[in-house]
Formats: sequence, structure tokens, C-alpha cells
Amino acid sequence: MTIRHLLSLSRRSATRSLQSLSTASAVATAIGFKPLPSPPPPDTMTYDRLALSVNQKLKLFDNPDPRFLTHNSPFATLADHTPILSSPLTRISILPSGLRIATESDLAFKTAIVGVWIDAGSHFETDQTNGTAHFLEHMIFKGTERRSTRELEEEVENMGATSTLTRRGSRPCSTPRFDDNRINWERDMFLKEMEEVEGQTEEVIFDHLHATAFQYTPLARTILGPAQNIKTITKEDLKNYISTHYTASRMVIAASGAVKHEDIVEQVKKLFTKLSTDPTIASELVAKEPAIFTGHNLENMCWLLLLSVNNSELAQRVGINEIAESMMAFNTNYKDTGLFGVYAIAKPDCLDDLAYAITYEISKLSNT
Repeated sequence: MTIRHLLSLSRRSATRSLQSLSTASAVATAIGFKPLPSPPPPDTMTYDRLALSVNQKLKLFDNPDPRFLTHNSPFATLADHTPILSSPLTRISILPSGLRIATESDLAFKTAIVGVWIDAGSHFETDQTNGTAHFLEHMIFKGTERRSTRELEEEVENMGATSTLTRRGSRPCSTPRFDDNRINWERDMFLKEMEEVEGQTEEVIFDHLHATAFQYTPLARTILGPAQNIKTITKEDLKNYISTHYTASRMVIAASGAVKHEDIVEQVKKLFTKLSTDPTIASELVAKEPAIFTGHNLENMCWLLLLSVNNSELAQRVGINEIAESMMAFNTNYKDTGLFGVYAIAKPDCLDDLAYAITYEISKLSNT
């Protein structure tokens, strides 16, 4: 009797549980919820069961739960995050002449930086014109047809601005004044500068490195050029260099800070009107006379070799054995090639040990 009573109670509780489950399922279906997927059969292998479970979860993306679509979507979308980035948007315009203008406007600043970058330099010189680009660098701020050197400097200073020049990019004067007396004066100063540079080992060693690494190519020549070329450079040579290499297609006007892109474009259209529209770009010139790496002899390269990192085994070996007084890495990039190595200063009796330490570590890098 007792057993029958217990069985009857268990049947009633099971019936009530099924009724509650069916009611909950009906409510979930009514509000848009989907029932959980049924588990795989127990006779399926473990790997197959995991794969089946993943596939069932992936199918949920076809009909996602509406609760999770209120504020987001499960699918990736392309969005513009420029307004919230810390750096401003870079805008680029190309004029019909080929001159490019790039700006990054941030009106929160009170100052602006404007640069004129020219894809020209000693890389594009010949044996006869070697040194012209650097000589032009000395002459470019010596006045124009309408302004003397003093007037040009005062006008820039009165604006509260400063002018700078780099060896790989120059501020172009569309009408520079190349006075013969000024050229001769600069020639003398230039030759004195060459004598001072030749006495500085840290300056000359990189010239020797390039002469060895890029033999019989434009990069093997020095930036200053030979003294004989400097003595014979004329006004016509400087003008020919500007007309040949200072072209619109090889220039970029870059500005950042308190500038407006539209204002910069309008100013460039007004001021840069006398540039050559030759479509030849620097990459085409480099392709005609590429710089091929030829520095395979380690001894001739003065042990300027590839460096891993400052905290590498090489730095530890050099520091423990005290075979170098100083050591630093350098990285020089050009249009078609480059050099990445280490510049070290050591005593003469330590050079062999230093060279061995560097080549040993480099050989380890080449085998990784």
C-alpha cells in the first residue's frame, strides 16, 4: 500500500513538472525566445559532439536573440573612428601640375608648421654635378630677385616664424638670386667646411661606408662632392639643377596645426605657379640607375654591421669584455635601398675582438 501511494505521488509531481515546462516554453516562444538546442546523442564521439555544439551555436547568428540587437549587431561593420582619434585626419589634394598638398588641421593649436619637401638630392647627381645639391643648400637662403638676404631673414622673423633646411628637402625659391660674388664667397666657405669634415672621423667613416657598400652607384658619392667640382660650380649649374629636379610632381607641401586645408590649397595655387610640370618622378630616375649593394667584405666596411638590439647578447659581450668605448645603431633609408648597422668606437687593440663579437652574433641571426 505504501509503495503504491509513493508511486502515485511521483507520477503527479512529474505531470506537474511537465506542465510547468510546457507553460514556460510557450511563454518563451510568445516573447521571441528560442528553446535551447537538444544535446547530441550519447553514442557520438567527443570530437564530433564538440563540433556539433559549435555548429549549433553558429546557427544562432542567423536568427540572433532580439535582446542582444537593441544596442549592437553581431556582424562586423565598417565605421569611421576619425572623430575620436587623437591624431587629426590627413587630407591630401593633388593639383593639375602634379603638386601634392597634405594637411592635418588642429585649430586648437595657435601655431602651424609648413614644409616643402622635394624628392631630390645627391642621389640624383652625376660625377660631374656631384656636390651641386649641397652647394645649392648653402645658396638657397641668400636672397631672391626681390629680396636681399637681410630682407628675407627680417621678413621671416617679423612673421614670428623660423626657416629650416634639410639635406634631403629644400625650401624652393622660385626666383633665387645667384650673384657671382655671393657664389665665390660661399665657395670659399664650402671648401673650408670640407677640410673640417675630413678631419672628423665620425663624419668621414659614413662616407667610406657608402663608398664600399654601393660601389659604382650614385650613393657611393659623398654629399659634399669632390673639391674639384666645388671649385668649378657655376650659376648655370645651380639653375639647371633647380629646373631639372625642382618639379611639381616631385614636391609635397605639408602643413599641420592651426591651418585649414582649403586655405593652404588656395595659397599654393597662387604662389607655386612657375614650377616645371615634368611628370618624371624620382622612382623612375632611380630605376634607370639603381643603387646596388656591393659591401660584402666586412673588413672593408670598417666593421659597421647589422645590430640586433641594445640589450642583446652582443651588447652584453661587448660590455663584459670592455672591447668598445661606445656603440650605437643607425638606420638610413633611401628610395631603393638602405643601410642598417652599428657604429662603434674602440681602441686599436680591441678592433679584432669587436669585429669577431659582431660577426659571431650576426652569424647566429642568419641561422634563425
